[in-house]
Amino acid sequence: MPISAADDGRLADYVQLREVNLRRLLEEEHGLFIAEGDKVIRRAAEAGYEPRSFLLAPRWLESLRDVLEKWPEAPVYVVSEELAEQVTGFHVHRGALASYRRRPAADLDALLDGVRHGRIAIFDDIVDHTNVGAGFRAAAAMGVDAVLVTPTCADPLYRRSVKVSMGTVFQVPWTRLSSWPDDLRRLQDRGFVAAALALTDESISLDELVAARHEKLALIFGTEGHGLKKHVLDRADVTVRIPMAGGVDSLNVASSAAVAFYATRP
Repeated sequence: MPISAADDGRLADYVQLREVNLRRLLEEEHGLFIAEGDKVIRRAAEAGYEPRSFLLAPRWLESLRDVLEKWPEAPVYVVSEELAEQVTGFHVHRGALASYRRRPAADLDALLDGVRHGRIAIFDDIVDHTNVGAGFRAAAAMGVDAVLVTPTCADPLYRRSVKVSMGTVFQVPWTRLSSWPDDLRRLQDRGFVAAALALTDESISLDELVAARHEKLALIFGTEGHGLKKHVLDRADVTVRIPMAGGVDSLNVASSAAVAFYATRP
């Protein structure tokens, strides 16, 4: 259905997508998330998420027809790219957005029951949505079984996280921990070795961690800048550093995750 007014109430799901605090409240209240771009929209659909609506420039109607036909009850709002920019607050260069319904958070024990390759990641207090999305993309690429995010970590289903992950956030099982770092004990009781990526006097090298050949690893990554807090490090079984050259002491958290995931692959 064509829409020509930015204040049309039917477009409420798409208002001011760059306003993080506003979006967090709206998306939590209505249980939705936004997928941006045709590939991400398609991956959300393939993962079985139920769309609330689509916001598309005319040029996407044909290429996304199979997705739209799968969900005929979801309204399709056809707008110009200029109108999409007015509504969302930024230039939607792909001209394709969709609002999807969130699912209930996965149960931690059920998620751990599904672990097959013995590696999970924990993102602790990572507040940058770009880093969260990049971390999920690395986890998907390197075959990590699951990702756990702590209570203060940025939302993996925020638009920017989803976009940077290229929709891989839909294929990696994940859940948000409710009691951190106490939940770490639940992992250790299941045989996971909690390996915290941090620069401390006691840190072993990533090569040493790999050589230990632990059957189950929980790799923990901390917030940008300050890293993991002491009370988290105290609960970990081991702290691990990535050997570096050139006087560099650390990597971006998403880059660190990618290196660690690759090095510890089965």
